[in-house]
Amino acid sequence: MTEKKVRAYTNIALIKYWGKRNAELILPTSSSLSLTLDAFYTETSVSFNADVKQDTFYLNDNLQDTAATQKVSRFLQLFREPAGISSPALVKSTNFVPTAAGLASSASGMAALAGAANLASGLDLNPRDLSLVARRGSGSATRSIYGGFVEWQMGTTSADSYAVPIDDASWDIGMGVVVVNHHEKSVSSREGMKNTVATSPFYAGWLESTAKDLIEIKEAIRSQDFQKLGEITESNGMKMHGTMLGANPPLSYWEPDSVVAMQLVRQLRKEGIPCYFTMDAGPNVKVLCRLSDSAKIKTRFAEVFQKDQLIVAKPGPGLQVLTSN
Repeated sequence: MTEKKVRAYTNIALIKYWGKRNAELILPTSSSLSLTLDAFYTETSVSFNADVKQDTFYLNDNLQDTAATQKVSRFLQLFREPAGISSPALVKSTNFVPTAAGLASSASGMAALAGAANLASGLDLNPRDLSLVARRGSGSATRSIYGGFVEWQMGTTSADSYAVPIDDASWDIGMGVVVVNHHEKSVSSREGMKNTVATSPFYAGWLESTAKDLIEIKEAIRSQDFQKLGEITESNGMKMHGTMLGANPPLSYWEPDSVVAMQLVRQLRKEGIPCYFTMDAGPNVKVLCRLSDSAKIKTRFAEVFQKDQLIVAKPGPGLQVLTSN
């Protein structure tokens, strides 16, 4: 029997998404911009009219509990209702990325689920509309519909908050990932984000500066100005983490090795190798670099970290449909 799966790749935000103005619809407080990566992805299949009595969800071949399945069920209703489908679904998903460790597993996971549900329901949504729906599962998933550099436009309502492709990143761009800790984090992105927005006195200033960062980083991408791209990326990420430090209670996802990795990036720049770091809601450090420099950067990091902690990624594509027998 032929099975169709959808593969979605993770994305790493260069201009961060950190805060919702509407938690139910997942509408952000600012626009954001990311780079899709080829090294981390999720593959998912959805079948309606399956031989199951209720929605059933397998992740990495493990049957998921009620809470995880209910989240998937609610998301599937966004496809079932407009398609006129009442049947339960069998969902099988495989994550080729550590879950909840700040490596954007929710982005690839929900984007792949959206793509697979789109196939199974027969709705045949275009990428823009699919991006709109993916957002309802995970904000960052809206960007994983596309490859390369992608902007999630905050919009004014749920109807115009979606992602658009900016550039295919087919120039000399790469990203190294230093996996400091692949375990699930103690404070989820959702909770950390909510508390930061509610309590950090730095948050309003970050929102104001991030709008300016977005304009400038798109100019850097258009002109393929790597230094400017990197400087804005590093600055924006540090400002986001600054808002967390100002929250009550203060929040930091950093671990000692996170700081070691950031210091090594700064040292490499002093030695004439242009590279810049960014971090999401987790301890792992991402190093934006020229792909042509990635091998020597990895060699330097291997002097400090284990080789299995170091991954080099290229710009990744948008959603892919895979067929297997």
